[in-house]
Amino acid sequence: MSRWWLFLAAGAAALSWLLTGVALRYADDHALLDVPNERSSHTRPTPRGGGIAIAVVTLGTFAAAGLGGWLPPKVVLALTVGGAGVAIVGWIDDHGGTGPLARVLVHIGAAALAVWLLGGFPSADIGFGPLRLGFLGSIVAVLGIAWAVNFYNFMDGIDGIAGLEAVTVGVAGGIVLWTRGQPRLGWAAFVVAAAALGFLPWNWAPARIFMGDVCSGLLGYYFGVLAVASENSGAAPASVWGLLLGVFVVDATVTLGRRLLRGERVYQAHRKHAYQRLVRSGLSHRAVCLVVLGLNLGLAALAALAARRPALLPAMLVGGALLLGAAYVLVEGLSPFDEQVVPRADPPGQGS
Repeated sequence: MSRWWLFLAAGAAALSWLLTGVALRYADDHALLDVPNERSSHTRPTPRGGGIAIAVVTLGTFAAAGLGGWLPPKVVLALTVGGAGVAIVGWIDDHGGTGPLARVLVHIGAAALAVWLLGGFPSADIGFGPLRLGFLGSIVAVLGIAWAVNFYNFMDGIDGIAGLEAVTVGVAGGIVLWTRGQPRLGWAAFVVAAAALGFLPWNWAPARIFMGDVCSGLLGYYFGVLAVASENSGAAPASVWGLLLGVFVVDATVTLGRRLLRGERVYQAHRKHAYQRLVRSGLSHRAVCLVVLGLNLGLAALAALAARRPALLPAMLVGGALLLGAAYVLVEGLSPFDEQVVPRADPPGQGS
């Protein structure tokens, strides 16, 4: 069976690569372009919506796995039904946009459906044994998945970063699940990573096409669902997934918090995320992605230790926080948060 899983994951990568090419032609034919402005990280109109390839491949693969009995039915429904809703509202956004309220309602609804299908979130392990949460746990899980949808979308702002994050988190999370007695869930994570890998050559700097909202939120949704399923199955605590996604979680959450404290409109486009400020400081999109990759590998090592020896989880969480905190302080020194945004002369084609 494992050979078939490997074959399907490889097929997912190849099909994602092919469909991204189709998406590029569609975007060109329909003038589906991301036009740069003073707050963009790219300098020329670039096709968007290429992440539809990842969405089609992952949703189709998960549905087929459900029909074949390779994934538990409730996990399949959580991934596909809620995932389809997140992808559809993102696709509409890519074609002109929906209101914030509509997006929030879809994200909350998808997250609530997933948590209900997965049996709620009755307890959480943070290294000191299970913390009983009861119904409150379900509320926390719904809000957590909905936030994952949004922070992943916020972090898709330069070439390659969202796809690279999906590959590294999917592979690391899949290995954790596989080695902790949940190979089926691990395979689902590998499929997400494989589909993102197929898309990445098209999006690596200088990007030929951007991922778009159709997929950036979907990837966050997938990882949120897998985190809840991982906790409930006893494979690895959801906090281990928080470690794996630490770069995105910390950057998006801290940036949002600082903007709220400054009274800024949080839905207004900006370039204040740490990764964007690194680009503003003079680093290329590729260099910033490699920095993120390095941080991800360090966090993956901490997550693997925490999954293998649960007693080490608190120490690994502290270690991850220190690593990310040090990185954030370094970024602050290179490019202050309140630095005035001015247009940059980026190499042609660089963007989200």
